[in-house]
Amino acid sequence: MFTDNKIWIGKSDKRIYLEPRMANRHGLVAGATGTGKTVTLKVLAESFSQMGVPVFLADIKGDLASLASPGTDNENMQERIQRFGIDSFEYKSFPVQFWDVFGEEGLPVRTTISEMGPLMLARILGLNDTQSGILNIVFRVADDKELLLIDLKDLRAMIQHVGENAKELAMKYGNITSQSIGAILRSLMVLEDQGGNYFFGEPNLDFRDWMRTADDGRGYINVLHSAKLFLNPVLYSTFLLWMLSELFENLPEIGDPEKPKMVFFFDEAHLLFDDASKVLLNKIEQVVRLIRSKGVGVYFVTQSPADIPADILGQLGNRIQHALRAFTPADKKKVSAAAETFRQNPSFNTVEAITELATGEALISCLDEKGSPTVVERAFILPPQSKFGTVDDTLRRQIIEGSLLYYKYNRTEDRESAFEVLNEQKINAQKDAEREKVMLEEAKRREKEKKELEKLRNKKASRTTPVERVANSAMNTIGREIGRSLIRGILGSLKR
Repeated sequence: MFTDNKIWIGKSDKRIYLEPRMANRHGLVAGATGTGKTVTLKVLAESFSQMGVPVFLADIKGDLASLASPGTDNENMQERIQRFGIDSFEYKSFPVQFWDVFGEEGLPVRTTISEMGPLMLARILGLNDTQSGILNIVFRVADDKELLLIDLKDLRAMIQHVGENAKELAMKYGNITSQSIGAILRSLMVLEDQGGNYFFGEPNLDFRDWMRTADDGRGYINVLHSAKLFLNPVLYSTFLLWMLSELFENLPEIGDPEKPKMVFFFDEAHLLFDDASKVLLNKIEQVVRLIRSKGVGVYFVTQSPADIPADILGQLGNRIQHALRAFTPADKKKVSAAAETFRQNPSFNTVEAITELATGEALISCLDEKGSPTVVERAFILPPQSKFGTVDDTLRRQIIEGSLLYYKYNRTEDRESAFEVLNEQKINAQKDAEREKVMLEEAKRREKEKKELEKLRNKKASRTTPVERVANSAMNTIGREIGRSLIRGILGSLKR
């Protein structure tokens, strides 16, 4: 809840706040399934929206879409409101924009192959290092030839082109094996079967459309419907990483603003790091470290802090830890590791508290006004002002079709790109080859006719008698003499 120019997160014996100026220092929301992470996520998203900050979050289970509907009163809510001592609590709906990679439960989210780039695309396709290197060559050749890679048919055409011209390209770009080309094409076929044609294309997403505020000044909450997308965890995590990288690449440096320019929630964040290459991990760390200066706060939502690499975890200044269960030695290690990430509070044992937390209760430590972590507090999270559960399908459709962006994204474009250019080159090459073949056949035919005519003349000459040959010779001589006399006569007459 946004109050007193701060984000009120929870309450113990005192109120626990998140400072708006420190909200771009990133954060972590952790806890086992069913401990209250979703409610915490909603409370934070509502608060940022009230503060005028646009929010992006992924809705995996479908229960975040209800931000678009006001909450309803009941005894449980009244008890929580009284416990927190909240004056004039108001149930509210929030400005929400629905998005969906598949275009079913929200506005379509698309990007181009070129914008996704070879590094993240290799992860989606599950390529090994050698195959990833070949994919890099494919992108480099496309760039050098100024060929646009927009959708999957462009990428397929480009891969085939590189494979067909491997020998010519090898001297400039390196060895290109047919085995790697075949493996990439097979992986591409799998991606097509998984619906890759939906999210590679145009019009591609304009990140500025996430930065909108409503007429009342509240920030839009951009909800990515991810129930279907999450069936492919690698695709889900890579697509969200691409979205984050788009913000990083396009937003200007602004330092530390009074409030974030945008807040990005990365749910099921552990998927981002599972099986990620060292190169990709380095890129993620770089993005998280530098995007803060562009006014974007990134909040990772996962089960345990151990899911986040240490170099990235160290950059997350605001932390909310829900309960963890310690049934096994491995679980106990995770609990201890989670406790060590907090500035200890002498009034309770942090390790024990993590395993004792009730649903909706959490350990909270945020950065103070000077940027230092506060002592961890054990507190209950405030209730959300929006509805619990899912959103009505009718309301969802009304919001989608009533959006100012509906006619911008609810269409497809297919401008000339690599597929069309390479296909035209193939057609022209075939026409040239056919034309050359016809000309060659025509030349052969003429040569054959010439030889046959020469042969016929020789045969005819061999059949003349000696008398005929003498007569022919005499006639030829007379003809030549007549020609000379005519020429001399004509020239002579001209002289006269």
